[in-house]
Amino acid sequence: MNRGWLTSALVLLPVLAPSGPEGDGGPGAAPPDSLPSLVFTQVPAGAPIAAPAPGAAGRLRAGWGEGSRLVRWDPDGTLTELSAGFAAAAEPDVSFDGERILFAGKRAPADPWNVWEMRSDGTELRQVTRDAGNCRHPLYLATIYVITDAAPTLHLGFVSDLAGEWTEEGTGPATHLYTCLPDGKRVRRLTHGPGGEFDPVLLDDGLIVCAAWQRRDILRGEAGPVSLFALNVDGADFALYCGGEARVRHMPAQTRGGEVVFVEADDGVPADGAGRLAAVSTLRPFHSYRRLPASEGWLYHSPAPLADGSLFVARRPADGSGTHGLVRLDPRTGAASAIFDDPGRHDFHACALEPRARPDGRSTSVTEEHATGKLYCLDAHSTNLVPGGRFPVGTIRAVRLIEAVPATGPGAPVVHRVLGVAPVASDGSFQVEIPANMPLQLQALDEDGLALATCGWTWVKNREWRGCIGCHEDPELVPENRLVQAVREPAGKLLAPPAERRALSFVRDVAPLLAARCATCHDGEARLDLTPGPDGREERIYDALLAPREGGSYVRPGRARTSPLVWRLFGRNTARPGDAEHRPGGQHVEHMPLGREDLSPDELRILVEWVDLGAPWDAPGGSAAPGTSGSPAGEGEGPE
Repeated sequence: MNRGWLTSALVLLPVLAPSGPEGDGGPGAAPPDSLPSLVFTQVPAGAPIAAPAPGAAGRLRAGWGEGSRLVRWDPDGTLTELSAGFAAAAEPDVSFDGERILFAGKRAPADPWNVWEMRSDGTELRQVTRDAGNCRHPLYLATIYVITDAAPTLHLGFVSDLAGEWTEEGTGPATHLYTCLPDGKRVRRLTHGPGGEFDPVLLDDGLIVCAAWQRRDILRGEAGPVSLFALNVDGADFALYCGGEARVRHMPAQTRGGEVVFVEADDGVPADGAGRLAAVSTLRPFHSYRRLPASEGWLYHSPAPLADGSLFVARRPADGSGTHGLVRLDPRTGAASAIFDDPGRHDFHACALEPRARPDGRSTSVTEEHATGKLYCLDAHSTNLVPGGRFPVGTIRAVRLIEAVPATGPGAPVVHRVLGVAPVASDGSFQVEIPANMPLQLQALDEDGLALATCGWTWVKNREWRGCIGCHEDPELVPENRLVQAVREPAGKLLAPPAERRALSFVRDVAPLLAARCATCHDGEARLDLTPGPDGREERIYDALLAPREGGSYVRPGRARTSPLVWRLFGRNTARPGDAEHRPGGQHVEHMPLGREDLSPDELRILVEWVDLGAPWDAPGGSAAPGTSGSPAGEGEGPE
């Protein structure tokens, strides 16, 4: 392809010998000729980059890439454009032999983004994906081996909006991880989170680590965190990769020193997603978190590894006064040496054009012909949510599985539907067969059917048999070597068709129940106006239940056990130790309805589930009718 040689309007910075965060010279510096050639993205400096990402509650960075280009930098200071003829080109990834480059690009401004590949000098350009949505952030993956294949298969990965789903907040199209063959055929979806997944990176052990936007934090009234998750190259075993307090963690990269470095922010990110740098060890990602030493006044973006253990990383002044330039960073000391900065463009997503070890291949049992998978737990009482690391034995009696029905348009919220409830054995174990590729949350339930804990979104792949140790257990624990009760029997089936899954609605299910069972005592009361009459009565009731008041609102969305409305239905404070509302020794609460027959189990279940599902105003579809989506029934298969 044609290449343009860029020689003007650029600032070519020498590689400085770093001694401290600013890189002012000293021992341990790498001479300029020790650097490999680089390929990186340039984006024109346009609108201010310090504004919050629109419509994403500060959790997601803004969409970008229009007018971008790929360039190659060589240690002699030569800069070569590799993407001439493209309206936009970004996010390179270099092959394991260092000879080829994958990138996201589009020929014309109106074209969708696709994955392209070329040689490291810009020749032998070819298009990889077609009709696969807007494809971004491509990467070379480890091989996948199926026992019936003659040889392992090479796959490519990328991020796409192909599914046509919107984020859980309804703020924009959700992106998910996909794979394809090197020729672009056999496109397969790996991830299914309703908030979306992005920023994939391949680790040396063949795992993928990516960023994912998790569920809305209902109690705080804000979007949930963006965290790092790991998964196999076949999409199986999607799980949280590391812990920590930061609300946003994205742009991961593995160093040659055995750490995963990423960009993080405590609460919200600027439009470009820049932040501080942190790292965890690949050996113990949940117990090795550290912030990287770095200079004050800088924000960092898109780290990438070098063979000697150092990093390429983009950085810009935190006050937004300049553009991103590339530096070489020692992740141990924070010493930085400037490499390149074009004052008219942002320079980021640098990759070294050098060979690297091919990651371990992965075998897979995922088979698309199977429509289901299995989910099991060894002991739901094992948890990191309470002191001592365990719920008292017998506390958890069942688990409720909640399906996310993805949003398909702007402003349309994700609908939460109850797939079913599975019993928990006396040793805390359970096992269920469920539909594959369905985003699910699990809620551990006590003897009253009240949720004790809710996990983030997860799923099982086709024919995957996936397990966990407990309910929010320490992920680095080694499980006890014992055969639990639940796997001694066939798995219960939670395979109800969509029409039989419960989607609870205040308008359809809760308001009529309250009007029928509570209006006699509460008619006309300002605090809970159930008076029949003009349009808007349901809105007044709903507002009264959720309105702030002394002692807290009657309904706390997502936490039925701490909601005073639920206390009155049970005649006691149902909060648990660790809840701010808990009262040692229990607390008597006036039982409702006063002087009338108690609510039936089905009526009580509707109210409890409605609160635990987030107290939605409306949730189209499904049914709250008794008897649907109950405990597993029927014969199931044993462990495979």
